[in-house]
Amino acid sequence: MRRTLAAFLLCCVAITVRSAAAPQAPAQVVEAPADSPAWAYGVPNTPVQRPAGERPAPDTSLKHVPGSTQEFTLQHIRDFWDVGDWFPGDHPPMPDVVVHGRQPHVRGCAMCHMPNGKGRPENAPVAGLPAIYIAQQLRDFKNGLRASADPRKQNTLQMIEAAQEMTDREIDDTAKYFSSMTWTPWIVVKEAAVVPKTRIGGNVFFPLPGGETEPIGDRIIETPEDAERFELRDPRSGFIAYVPPGSIDRGSLLVASGGGRTTPCRVCHGPDLMGLGPVPGIAGRSPSYLMRQLWDFKKGTRRGEWSPLMQQVVKDLTQQDMLHLAAYLAAAGPAH
Repeated sequence: MRRTLAAFLLCCVAITVRSAAAPQAPAQVVEAPADSPAWAYGVPNTPVQRPAGERPAPDTSLKHVPGSTQEFTLQHIRDFWDVGDWFPGDHPPMPDVVVHGRQPHVRGCAMCHMPNGKGRPENAPVAGLPAIYIAQQLRDFKNGLRASADPRKQNTLQMIEAAQEMTDREIDDTAKYFSSMTWTPWIVVKEAAVVPKTRIGGNVFFPLPGGETEPIGDRIIETPEDAERFELRDPRSGFIAYVPPGSIDRGSLLVASGGGRTTPCRVCHGPDLMGLGPVPGIAGRSPSYLMRQLWDFKKGTRRGEWSPLMQQVVKDLTQQDMLHLAAYLAAAGPAH
């Protein structure tokens, strides 16, 4: 079953998860916003040119992950309309829209957000968020009130496309399902001045073969703990988030006091940062996702009902402030 990590990293198809049944749009060149924190959106600062070559023969073998009795082919694992579920006992029964979606545009929600709702760095970790909040976000996407500040992030366009086609029943079923699960973290946050050298595939950072390193700079590098299990969409295989040294403490000060530049996060998100009423929990979640949302609020591409409140919160924050907040928040929350 296992292929070498090097082979995995050289295989673009294996990294960019697509279904043969999913509609494929022609590649377009999209301008990179000059001020975008590209690392948070999982897009390279400059376009990457890859040599043309023959695609590998389809892999039709049955795959397995540790602890599961299920087995799937890669084609099934990448199927937007029939989401493979390695651990059905880990979550409540999934509604039809979460497993199968509705062709041609409403992809099965669990394909991107995972059956357990934890998502991955390239999308949203929705488990345990208030149902009213999840439903509102879907309606914001549907009504043109939520988009990405960096238009190179193609899966946001897919989310908009899906939400526009969803019925009220599908939105409510989705929101209730993901809200019903308790959030538990699966990201280990490590402060490091030097990190593995990576490449970006499918909006996710992957370490390059050979063990090369590079300075982290003003970035957070969120990468799978196990690239092969990531490829197989194993919901029990988590992530490592490398953050700059000192960023967690700096973020802690901003969260606690606002640093004279913003409202302390606990005022709205609760004393434990796990949410308060309809306000979402933010502790222990993907720092890449958190950074994207802060930046989207600042750039005005999140314009839903409560967005004016967050726009006031972020208006005086720098990108470094946001990075520090994301680093602290990812490291906070319930114990692993």
